Amino acid sequence: MGHSIEHGSVVVAVDGSGHADRAVRWAARHACLERRPLVLVAAAVDALPIIERAAAAARDVAPQVPVTQLPEHGDPRRILLDLSDDAGLLVLGSRGRGAIRSMLLGSVSAAVSAHAACPVVVCRPPGAADTRQGVLVGADGTPESRRVVEFGYRFAALHRLPLSVVHCYWDAVVAVAAYREARGEPTEVPALVEERALLAESVAGLAEQFPDVAVTLGLRHGLVDEALAPRGEAWDLVVVGRHPMTSLDRVLSGSIATAVVERSRSTVAIVPEPASLP
Repeated sequence: MGHSIEHGSVVVAVDGSGHADRAVRWAARHACLERRPLVLVAAAVDALPIIERAAAAARDVAPQVPVTQLPEHGDPRRILLDLSDDAGLLVLGSRGRGAIRSMLLGSVSAAVSAHAACPVVVCRPPGAADTRQGVLVGADGTPESRRVVEFGYRFAALHRLPLSVVHCYWDAVVAVAAYREARGEPTEVPALVEERALLAESVAGLAEQFPDVAVTLGLRHGLVDEALAPRGEAWDLVVVGRHPMTSLDRVLSGSIATAVVERSRSTVAIVPEPASLP
């Protein structure tokens, strides 16, 4: 691929589908708010007419945003991953809730989400009855996850949305206590002091940096993908981190982001975390 893009551009994959068109419109609005250029990429034999229609849709949403068209040939996964080195954000479309099956954005979205150097957004179609609740961010309390929480704050500030930051935990003692409490049995639920401290540490200083963002902090018991994408909840954006794949544990945890994307009814941002900080 011989093309270069302006550093920090918002890059969108297009394939002529309605799902990709939705991603283009989402990306154009976001690029406008961030004052970043928009790059449209199509990897197909008939890429030019596809990309020209996408450019028209982008101009309809945000006529002031500079748009670059990149009709390409080759593996779309490799093309997008190469562009991610300079992109500020990659945006992909998808079908509704459940496994992603679009010809361009199926295996492509999984590969790009798992390996891109920049954050990746997978756009979900809004449900007819969904009431969006703002931005939901999963924080694990590590220094590496700071980048994930900051992404959520910045997005909430740009789009003027409320923000919920949650720390997901798994504790059998808490699960049993909650079950007994739900049955009306006398019990004492653990105070979760350590978990609350981790959550507070995750957002330390960000309220001052983003004073206009209304923030709610909370703990959720259960597996991360289930806690961040429960049934009956719809958000403007769910933000989840992606650990670097440097060990078996990291490889296994890296699948959490994919699980959140597949379960969620909401658009999801996958933010790559740096290697362990000293």
